[in-house]
Amino acid sequence: MNVVWLDTVDSTNSEALRRLAQLPSGTVLAAREQTAGRGQRGNTWFSEPGKNLTFSMVLKDLAISAPDAPRLNYLTSVAVASYLESRGVKADIKWPNDIYVGGRKICGMLLENTLGPDGRLLASVIGIGINIHQKDFPQLANATSLCLCTGKEYELTAELKAFLDTFEGLLPQLLSEELSAAYSARLFRKDVPARYHDLLTDCEYQGVIEGVEPDGRLHIRSLDGRDCYYRFKEVSYIL
Repeated sequence: MNVVWLDTVDSTNSEALRRLAQLPSGTVLAAREQTAGRGQRGNTWFSEPGKNLTFSMVLKDLAISAPDAPRLNYLTSVAVASYLESRGVKADIKWPNDIYVGGRKICGMLLENTLGPDGRLLASVIGIGINIHQKDFPQLANATSLCLCTGKEYELTAELKAFLDTFEGLLPQLLSEELSAAYSARLFRKDVPARYHDLLTDCEYQGVIEGVEPDGRLHIRSLDGRDCYYRFKEVSYIL
């Protein structure tokens, strides 16, 4: 992949989308400082300048259709978890794509796809923020970083390369069952009774995460035996 480092940008995803027509597939825009980073659900992603990895990958011509788009989420989540595990840190995937270590968030993602009129995926901009050196999180109490987990210091350029190598190594598995299994096996709270808030019915209940359906829905079985299936923004974890 071709990495382009930017000193300051509002959001690497926003910049990638602005330049999408000109950027070849495999371009990575990495920022030393983001002034308006974006996360899921319209949230802002706060990152201390020069401390973390904040970058967006541009992928084009993947020859997959809209129903297979969730697999890009599987791929990216497993790649981040695998990268962290290569640094000696056990990571879980909080569905759909937050990465947690010991119950604390270490990475967030924002995937933005462009579809053609035939329903094929024309391009995907995959934004990732991995906390590397940040130690204080005034906007997010439940957060951690790689250095807090290991007590070590890291060189950001080398860490970005290590992640990209992991991602590219997994890319041939995009449509494989192995990738789906690797994603499901790393799900945060899988097989553990916990509390959830069903946003469709506005009720709380106890249940166990069973896995993810082929269409990307989260499967939770309530302790009273009901099978519940959720798309993005239809359920929240009670932490």
